[in-house]
Amino acid sequence: MNGKKIFATYLKDQIGSELTLKQIEAFIEKPKQIQHGDLAFPCFQLAKIFKKSPNEIAKTLAAGNISDDFEKIEAIGSYVNIFLNKKAATESLLTQILKEKNTYANHRFGNGKTIVLDLSSPNIAKPFSMGHLRSTVIGSSMAAISEKCGYTTVKINYIGDWGTQFGKLISAYLKWGDENKVRNNPIKELTKLYVLFHEEAEKDPSLNEEGRMWFKKLEDHDPKAKELWIWFKEVSLEAFHKIYKLLDVDFDSYNGEAFFNDKMNATVNVLQEKKLLKLSEGAQVVRVGDDLPPCLIKKTDGATLYATRDITAAIYRKNTYDFDEAFYVVGHEQSLHFEQVKRVLKKLGHDWADHIHHVSFGLILQNGKKMSTRKGKTVLLETVILEAVKLAEQNIKSKNPELQDLQDVARQVGVGAVIFHDLKNEKGNDVEFSLDAMLKFEGDTGPYVQYTAARIQTLLNKGDFNGSVPKELSIGLESWEIISVLNEFPEVVEQAFHRKEPSVISKYVLKLSHKFNHYYAHVKILNSKETPERLALCASVQIVLKEGLRLLGIRTPNRM
Repeated sequence: MNGKKIFATYLKDQIGSELTLKQIEAFIEKPKQIQHGDLAFPCFQLAKIFKKSPNEIAKTLAAGNISDDFEKIEAIGSYVNIFLNKKAATESLLTQILKEKNTYANHRFGNGKTIVLDLSSPNIAKPFSMGHLRSTVIGSSMAAISEKCGYTTVKINYIGDWGTQFGKLISAYLKWGDENKVRNNPIKELTKLYVLFHEEAEKDPSLNEEGRMWFKKLEDHDPKAKELWIWFKEVSLEAFHKIYKLLDVDFDSYNGEAFFNDKMNATVNVLQEKKLLKLSEGAQVVRVGDDLPPCLIKKTDGATLYATRDITAAIYRKNTYDFDEAFYVVGHEQSLHFEQVKRVLKKLGHDWADHIHHVSFGLILQNGKKMSTRKGKTVLLETVILEAVKLAEQNIKSKNPELQDLQDVARQVGVGAVIFHDLKNEKGNDVEFSLDAMLKFEGDTGPYVQYTAARIQTLLNKGDFNGSVPKELSIGLESWEIISVLNEFPEVVEQAFHRKEPSVISKYVLKLSHKFNHYYAHVKILNSKETPERLALCASVQIVLKEGLRLLGIRTPNRM
């Protein structure tokens, strides 16, 4: 039952043409105190239109004839407050959720449209650190939320497999590398070599020139350089796949930076044809406005830059996938870069650049500082996940030693703890890395939400729930509070999509879990004459919790 839409329609009949139905619906809010009703409409914006005080307008709007969907309507100060017909609303909503199950709160506004997402994008031959977690889980969650809104998604892992760092790594391997050690533990050994190169380059700066020389050889297809680069890439991707398997994340494309090497000249040629390239201190740039620095396209030595590659990639993706929207899930330090790229695309006549969105996020910090592979200051994501799974297994064993599939459940709980710890934070904020906070299994955590869903499964099993909603319902305050929250889920999903903010879902499932656990503590669910309706409510809560967690990329065990 969409009470907001019904209320907005009632108000529209009273107000007339001064406000559209959509405007009225946007003004409707939920009262802070449940005794003030279920929905409220503030009349301040109508005071100028009708030349009356908001209080007078509220009284007039509250005097109309109401349908059976509402118990009553009243003016409280400057607000019109509506009280829904609790029995009808409860029966309607529970029936809908139990029938639609995980498709409850699906939207259609994305039907027939495609969103391309650029996410994760780790660098070859470097460890998959905690610093890569945010792009991976935010991007994966935004893909799931987009799909729930009807969109087709294309998830692209834009692997960092090109650049001067590969010249440095090749140089380091040829100087100090041990083939057997690299084969046995590729990422660890390659990282050691990379760190060692920078330590030695501080003592002997000529090493940097040697690194650049090896990268030039790689660009010129030198057989030895290319052989090592391909090897580094293969072993890195193999290691990354282990992490993605743990996180249950997959991709539609692994086209990385190197994929566009033979495509950038076409971009540069078009920029020249359109007379957009200008010389600036020997480099070739595109001027993108007085408020931004020029976008560098070619360095003085003729080498192309990140912007050239990203402009080329955007054109390729539009031509290949014909996307309606493109989400680049990349840290906020790249904001200037993406604005420059969009403006260059616009200058090339690509108006679809307006549909490129930089879904930016803050850093994961360690002791208040950015993690750095170059300085060897990093925390491996795999280490964190495996530790979380181990701790989950210990906790579950202590509470439920007879649990079947213990390792599978521990994996779901441990991985869920890591993902939820990230996604409960608004993406724009920096997050301080704290293993203790991440692995906490009480409070506002993923395991808390998972345990709530598992607790409900136990109730459903014990109560032998048949999946239907009884016609006779007894609606108490505690159950109505849950119904109100369940009713919000479709709007929450839509809000999460438009704000590009998975934390909206995280905060919602925490709110629903808190409401349910309060209900569980104060209401006798089993062995009561109201048991059938209460189990229907429990089942509906579980469906929504599981779906909310799925949108975050988290699985939900039935027992914990």
